[in-house]
Amino acid sequence: MSRMPSTQRIASIDLDERTILWRNADVEQERRVAIFDLLEGNHFAPRTEYPGGYAGPYKLVMRVEDGRLAFDIATEHGEPLETVVVPMSPFRRIIREYFAICDSYYQAIRNASPSQIEAIDMGRRGIHNDAAEMLQERMADKVEVDFDTARRLFTLICVLHIRG
Repeated sequence: MSRMPSTQRIASIDLDERTILWRNADVEQERRVAIFDLLEGNHFAPRTEYPGGYAGPYKLVMRVEDGRLAFDIATEHGEPLETVVVPMSPFRRIIREYFAICDSYYQAIRNASPSQIEAIDMGRRGIHNDAAEMLQERMADKVEVDFDTARRLFTLICVLHIRG
């Protein structure tokens, strides 16, 4: 049975509230923007053949459990399909680097020249892109996601890991 590309997407996404370590207005804004952008356009195609040939769209809940990232996948009506688990250990270094360069970026906005801000932002985007590629690779045998979807999912992974 061929899958219709338009159904291979995330229709709704939530972060497990128990998993979010810390939040403030900036974190909430990052979360809202990432979710909005993700839902506007994404490609999410689990490799599992589901009962009845279900092929999306999907409801997703992201959480961290026992040091691993878990994606609870359900039908658009909320019937559970599976949980995809991805080890977090390969992401720890890149998350730390991303947080560090984001801190530099937010500090630079206050007192750096436009060229310095642009250079830091380019580095920030580069790390974000590397993380998105890593996420695509780590999920490839379980779920196919396009690059933009992986970038937005990485943003949400970061929201789950922000500490005050």
